This record gives sequence, structure tokens and C-alpha cells, in this order.
Amino acid sequence: MSEQAPAQQSLELLDKLQSRSAVIGIVGMGYVGQPLALRYSQLGYRVLGFDIDQEKVDLLNGGHSGIEHIANENIVVANEAGMECTCDFTRVPEADALVLCVPTPLNKFREPDLSFVIGTTETIVPHLRAGQVISLESTTYPGTTEEEILPRVTADGLVVGRDIFVVYSPEREDPGNMDFSTSTIPKVVGGVTSACREVGIALYAQAVDKVVPVSSTKVAEMTKLLENIHRAVNIGLVNEMKVVADRMDVDIFEVIDAAATKPFGFTPYYPGPGLGGHCIPIDPFYLTWKAREYGLHTRFIELSGEINRAMPDYVISKLVAALNERKKSLKGSRIMMLGIAYKKNVDDMRESPAVEIMENLRKSGAEVVYSDPHVLKFPKMREHNFDLVSTTLTPESVAACDAIVLTTDHAKFDYDMIRNHAQFIVDSRGIYREPASNIVKA
Repeated sequence: MSEQAPAQQSLELLDKLQSRSAVIGIVGMGYVGQPLALRYSQLGYRVLGFDIDQEKVDLLNGGHSGIEHIANENIVVANEAGMECTCDFTRVPEADALVLCVPTPLNKFREPDLSFVIGTTETIVPHLRAGQVISLESTTYPGTTEEEILPRVTADGLVVGRDIFVVYSPEREDPGNMDFSTSTIPKVVGGVTSACREVGIALYAQAVDKVVPVSSTKVAEMTKLLENIHRAVNIGLVNEMKVVADRMDVDIFEVIDAAATKPFGFTPYYPGPGLGGHCIPIDPFYLTWKAREYGLHTRFIELSGEINRAMPDYVISKLVAALNERKKSLKGSRIMMLGIAYKKNVDDMRESPAVEIMENLRKSGAEVVYSDPHVLKFPKMREHNFDLVSTTLTPESVAACDAIVLTTDHAKFDYDMIRNHAQFIVDSRGIYREPASNIVKA
């Protein structure tokens, strides 16, 4: 993009952001949007949250986050400080900054689904005005900001870098991680022009301890993908090692713990029942898809994806084999899933491998129940429907199941009680290290 000389709109917006008199609009008040909204509110900015879900908006305006690790009292304090949530996008002109925190899933063909990003952009476009900054935080392929956001926000004559400022700054939220917060996680920022980048830096410099400027939105987009591909590939490697170690009668968790004592050159990754969450199972395939445009085949990424996607079936195969040894069939057996969130100590169900295991068990005729202290009722999901509530764990409820499948290692579980009363446990998380007749490692 051509460089724009500093303009009055830029100077006024910079002053508003730096003086904390700007109105911050957060579009998408979920796992990413809420922490960001709370951070800006804490700093004294007026926050206007946008969402298409009226139920969520009412919940937030009533002082409830709807997310376990985000305390309701924090929402109440923010509301008292002036934060407001709305479904009315005609209020977009009130915001000086619009931060887009909307989902970027894959479709059924494992291709990028930008419908939320594009739909949100087209919703706000009729209400844009000069002197606003738009920041996309949703994870996506390199080129999205320039190819999809930019043409739409400039279609009515607003000039990028002069009238309107477009940046990309990937979210780095890690739900439930108490070691890092929105303010302490460095923020990568790339702008369509140098003026855009300057405004983007001003937007985030107030809210986070360290801003990392990069030369373009493409670099920022690729940065986020590299971070998550790094994790996906290493988890794929250790999942493959788990299968090999199991065949050799070696405990992969003991191996990893031993290797982790090396003070250099090794980072421990741990196997599980598959990948979950809003990033790791999805983001690598955004780059895989985009690479095809350049005639490239991302073999490493796709191989790790194949391994990770095979893990739910691997867990089921271990379950079936253990049932067979006990002269039972999967069909008709009562199977309890122990933990259905995608990771420990959170209520986040996005892309949880436990749900895929549940679906496949149900298709095979098993009676499926679950216990999860963080997910008391199975939530409404786009692709899954279970009319279930969490089973209270007692010696009787555990013993009544033909098998327990440990998929999420929440700290609240009484693992000793479960082991003592379970007929057998398929452990996909390495909780039970000591060999026992009723422990099946998966």
C-alpha cells in the first residue's frame, strides 16, 4: 500500500487513544473479546461491546460473564465504569476503535470459513466513519486483512492510512492460564500502512506491557499461524511417539519427564486424546489452504494433522480392546467420559476431542454419560447435540459404568476414588502412572 502522510484524522485518533478518551468497540464478546474489554475498561476507556447473540448481551449487561474463568464481579465493575454491550450495530460510529474478535472455524472440507469475519465486516461497513481504527484479531491466513477487510472498509471512499486505519493483531488468549493475562502477553501488531501501524501501536500500547510491531499485516497473520503450527506439529510428534511407545510397552509420560530434565534443546509436549481448543486443531489448515494458491504442499503440517485427528479413534480402539478382554461389547456398555472440556480446569468446549469420542461411541451403540465439574450441562454446539448433564462422581456412579474414559485431567477429580471403584479406566492423559489391572493407557 502507498504511504500516507500524517493527517488530522490520524493525529486526533492517536491523541484519543493515548489519552484514554477513545471509545473502544469490541466486536464479539466471547473468550477473546471479554478479557480485552475488561482490560480497556480497567484503564478508564469507555467500552462498547458488540455481539449478535442477544442472550449473551443480556447476560453481560446483567453482570454475568457466562465464562467460568472470567469472574462475574469483573463484569459488574466494568459495567459500573460504563461498559455496555449491544446487538445494535448502528452504534458503530460511537467507537473510535473496532476490534474484531470473531470465530474463524474450518468448514466440513477443512477449509477456512471466513463467514464470521466477512459477515461482521459487512455489518459494520455502512456505519464506519473517518477517524476509526479497525483491528482484526481472529486467526486467519496471510493476506486476509488486505484481501477481505481492506476492500470492504474502503469501498465507500474512506482512504486507508488517512481516514481509516486497518491493522491485524492476533489474539493470544489462553483460557484458564493463571500465569499470563491480557496485559502481560506481548501483542504483535501489523498495519496496512505505516500510519495504520502507528495507530495500532497506540491502540494496544496502553493495554499491554509490550507491543511487537511488524512490517505488515501478512507478517502478523503468519506469526500467529507459526505459533500454533509449532504446537500442533510437536503434539503430533509426541502423539505418534505415544503409539510407538505403547506397542513397545514403554510409558511415554515417563520418557517425556526424563527427557525434560535436559536443560537445553528439548521442550516437553504431552500426548492426549486429540487436539482441542479454538486454535491448535484449526489454524494450521489455514496456512495449508493458502499455500495451495502458491503451488505448495505443506506436508509436515498435514502429516501432524493426520496423526492428531487419529487420536480419538486410537482412544476408542483401546477402550474396545479392554472391553473385549472382559467379554463385553461396546454396544450396550455404559461409558463415562471423565472431563469433556478441551483442556484441564476450564469450561471451554471448543473443538474438544472428548466430544468426537462421545459421538463415535454413541454411533456404535454405547450408552454415553459424562462427568465434568466445569461443564455441568452439555452446551449447545453447532455440530453436536447431547441432552446430558454432568454425573456426580460417587463410588456408586463410577462402579455402575462398564468403563471410564479419562479425556480431560481436571484438578477437581478425586482420582484415587475413581481408580478404586472403576471397573477399568482408559487413561489418555497419563494421570495414573503406576501399573494396575484396571488402568489402560491410551
